[in-house]
Amino acid sequence: MNSFISTHGGNLNYEAERLGCKVDQLLDASASLVPFDLNRSLKKCLIRALHGSALRNYPDRQHQQFREVIGYWHQIDSSMVLPGNGASELITWAARDASVAGLSTLPVPGFGDYQRALLCWDADFVQKQLPLSWTSHAPQPFPISQDSEVLWITNPHNPTGQLWSRDSLEPLLNSYELVICDEAFLPLVPDGEKQSLIPLVADHPNLIVIRSLTKLFALAGLRLGYAITSPERLERWYRWRDPWPVNGLALAAGINLMTDGIALERWINRVQEWVKIEGKWLHAELNELPGITPFPSAVNFLLIHGDTSLLTLREQMSQKLILLRDCRSFVGLGDSWLRIGLQQRSGNRRILEELGQCLVKSN
Repeated sequence: MNSFISTHGGNLNYEAERLGCKVDQLLDASASLVPFDLNRSLKKCLIRALHGSALRNYPDRQHQQFREVIGYWHQIDSSMVLPGNGASELITWAARDASVAGLSTLPVPGFGDYQRALLCWDADFVQKQLPLSWTSHAPQPFPISQDSEVLWITNPHNPTGQLWSRDSLEPLLNSYELVICDEAFLPLVPDGEKQSLIPLVADHPNLIVIRSLTKLFALAGLRLGYAITSPERLERWYRWRDPWPVNGLALAAGINLMTDGIALERWINRVQEWVKIEGKWLHAELNELPGITPFPSAVNFLLIHGDTSLLTLREQMSQKLILLRDCRSFVGLGDSWLRIGLQQRSGNRRILEELGQCLVKSN
């Protein structure tokens, strides 16, 4: 079980038990979540749902109201939307389609859940190495050309933080049997929506776009995401999946968050401004520390590379109750890489201070 736990960030209960502390004492920079408190409207919504029928009654199996507000937000037909139990559930169904379409290409380093999902269906896949050097220019051209039937894209990429341009991705839709684009982090990127493939779904039935509300609203515990693809594909997924994959509280929260367009726009602007300011500031400060090289990122995490293994550094930071992401679970990286999730300024200062002390001692 411990080896499984270590493959993802945000394992707070495990780390708190290991370190002998309380969960709320940890500064978690291993998961890349927005650091702001839930907004007042959502808190009230969840309280109403708890005291209403959201727990007693079965949730709407068709998720009709949530599909409609998602469709309205993205200006697409609601028949092209399918809510899911987080993005991971939807990635599993996309992998089933991929297993039938043919060989999948997985850019590496990359998010390990794609491989997990493909293995569920005994699907064939190959891993193609991305360059481990890039500039701060964004968006960037996608560096992989057609060499299989299925392509998995993460935009912006995880763990590198590179933002791919829509102009470089759109031609790929004519080359692959199936393209699966995970845009879980895209709403956090300043002007990121300009690179989204969602506007292309209506004309490309071979395209699946997956979104998550986890990152944008820090709702990892509710498990809520959605897929956008052809209605025919979603009809198949409906027949395959569990009857009630999205619980009543999650549906109530999703509807609340996506219905008020003005409030949603205001929240997104706040998040994107935080990413823009803190990302640039933290990258510059990390660049002054000895023994590590930070890489530019368009989103709310930064990848750092060490001259030698960074595992001791990560453990030293853990002992200071600061969690950084071990990158060994990303194929193509190793023990000389760590990922840091952006915090608010006070948290970022704390990370820098402790990192600096550890690095000076080791050098």
